[in-house]
Amino acid sequence: MTAAEITEVPSPFCGIGSDDLVVKSDGVRIEVVANGCAVNTPAFEQAMGDATPRIDGRPVSLATAVARAADLLRAARQPVIGGCATDVSGMRALLALADTVGAVVDAGSFNVTRRNLLALQDGGWMNTSLTEIRNRCDFLLVVGTVPENFAPRFFERGLWTEEAIHLADPSAREVVYLGKAPCGEASTSPSGQKAQVLACADNDLPSVLAVLSARVKKQVIQAQSVGGIAVSELQAVVDKLRNAKYGVVLWGADALDYDHAELTVQAICNIVKDINQQGTRCSGFPLGGKEGDQTASQVCGWITGYPARISFARGYPEYDPFLYDTQAMLAGGEADVLVWVHAFDTQATPPETNVPTIVIGRSGMCFHKQHEVFIPIGTPGIDHVGHAYRMDSAIALRLKKLRDANLPSTAEILNAIASAA
Repeated sequence: MTAAEITEVPSPFCGIGSDDLVVKSDGVRIEVVANGCAVNTPAFEQAMGDATPRIDGRPVSLATAVARAADLLRAARQPVIGGCATDVSGMRALLALADTVGAVVDAGSFNVTRRNLLALQDGGWMNTSLTEIRNRCDFLLVVGTVPENFAPRFFERGLWTEEAIHLADPSAREVVYLGKAPCGEASTSPSGQKAQVLACADNDLPSVLAVLSARVKKQVIQAQSVGGIAVSELQAVVDKLRNAKYGVVLWGADALDYDHAELTVQAICNIVKDINQQGTRCSGFPLGGKEGDQTASQVCGWITGYPARISFARGYPEYDPFLYDTQAMLAGGEADVLVWVHAFDTQATPPETNVPTIVIGRSGMCFHKQHEVFIPIGTPGIDHVGHAYRMDSAIALRLKKLRDANLPSTAEILNAIASAA
């Protein structure tokens, strides 16, 4: 079959909602031929595997696999549904199944998301969108992360644009990295201006932010430096935030991998709020949105009122950010069936466990051991249409179907299991 070229392809993989990819599809293989990146290209080009469902490694019909999954869930006392990496329709079906069988729902990235949620629940935050960054941001402070590693086209799509509605010269934007140094040249402006770097160890970041917050509040600091950064350099950052017309403080919760990282997020949010009380505008911006994590959070929020770590065991949704952790429940013997849902990555296999496991996963997924049920599914934005939220949760991307692989969607399989259970 001759490969057809498809333009304006949106991506559910990178978080920033790149919607200008050009791909070729011959009905089986997908090739990104323009506007790809280190995240999107390998994700789109993952090989499609066998579409045959399996029970204990044996090929079976789809109806047989669905019936076996329903039997396992019907007999379970406390099933857990993990991963939750799917599109909007898939997440709606996942929650409906959880309600039917009294399962715990735990998004795969929730331990990272929790760092943001605890800060949000405690004191709130003032965050912006990718569109506002593109059109307004004149000063970007990057805290403790490297956005170009998380979303390689972040600067290309968000800062170094040819036009910005509220900026005469987008290339004049200023970027400062606090904590980690940039990777490559993505953060360098089109005019050649490199980002300023104030480097410190991850363990020193809370202390550095505490001093930065104190200087925002005009409090006196006796020390001359903190974490290897001169207090005078932090004062210069404060001045840039105050003088900016629209400053943005960006962080990535996944990079804040230490105990009580939610306090770091809270410090960032407080800095943003305090700057806004000093006659200028400033907003926060948390990275996220890869492989359906923002989609899971949004859908779970509007259906249940809670983030994506909840239990339906009592017949209604109960939220607990610590109690309903998949890994902890499996390790503690609290779960007797695991349903693992991941439509985006063949490498995102379920955690090792001795409890019966039902895998609803992207075609091509391979395992160290055979699971009780494996049903290969299509990937939203490749094998079927769908919707997925980008990292700022402001936009639900309309995903395209790029090939006819005859693979069912997550929603189709989960709805079928719920009907049979």
